[in-house]
Amino acid sequence: MGPARENRNTHQQRATLRTRRTYRRRHSGLALTLFLTITCIARSQDQPAGPTNPAAQQEDSRAIRTREFLGLGRIPDARMAAEGSKIFASTCAFCHGADARGASGPDLLRSSVILDDNQGELVSATVRNGRPAKGMPAFPSLTEEQLRDIAEYLHLQVELSANRGTYKPLNIVTGDAKAGEVYFNGPGQCNTCHSVTGDLAHISSKMNPPELQQTFLYPVAPQRSAPGVTVIFADGRKITGTLKHFDDFYVSLDDAAGDYHSIPLQKGVEVQVEDKLHFHRQMLDKYTNHQMHDLTAYLVTLK
Repeated sequence: MGPARENRNTHQQRATLRTRRTYRRRHSGLALTLFLTITCIARSQDQPAGPTNPAAQQEDSRAIRTREFLGLGRIPDARMAAEGSKIFASTCAFCHGADARGASGPDLLRSSVILDDNQGELVSATVRNGRPAKGMPAFPSLTEEQLRDIAEYLHLQVELSANRGTYKPLNIVTGDAKAGEVYFNGPGQCNTCHSVTGDLAHISSKMNPPELQQTFLYPVAPQRSAPGVTVIFADGRKITGTLKHFDDFYVSLDDAAGDYHSIPLQKGVEVQVEDKLHFHRQMLDKYTNHQMHDLTAYLVTLK
């Protein structure tokens, strides 16, 4: 019952995993550089920790939303990462740098081994066996726990680099509100889905500027209804309907007539799940710094 329930709850994530991995690879190395242009930023460590701190709770929500949008996966375990950092420093840092961003060896934050790893299964094997053909020595003496800690440390480095929600912007309202309005109604095509008198009415009285910017950069998909899905068979036939279930073996849906279909994922079967944030994901690569700041400044005027 457990795995089945998990599959039902996560079919949307599974359906967009490949897209998210692409975005995760693309933005893990660039995210920090782009976000620094927002003006001054400081680490969230400047805020006192604890559930009673509203600022910390707000920042946590931004980090969670950004992580979900980019497909960064689970939150790294801080305790394990702390242990892993010590082991990494003595065994790996001389080639990959103290922060894993590269030295004589490659930048690990862009490595597919790290980005596709979940619980250390890929990282552990690579570190234990090495890559002799590429000059990486093996570390067979490391225990499974030590290898797992190294993996967690690397996951944390990816999180800190890619998840801009972990940074605290000090002042982001630096753009031109009038230019932002032009962008909203013109090149940005925001008004094709959103309305300043509808879903965005008085939006700046509900969110502060950092939240506004984070929300349009990394929005959360609406959960009002199940996504649409199209199944394409090897012979070209298609079935379109509302997604009911999607896992590694089957996809099920209700078609327009209300008929239920359960389809095994055999060779040649392609599944296309509706991504309600597809446009936003595309725009993430297209926004210029001026456009992001101008749009934020405009949204701030919607009181």
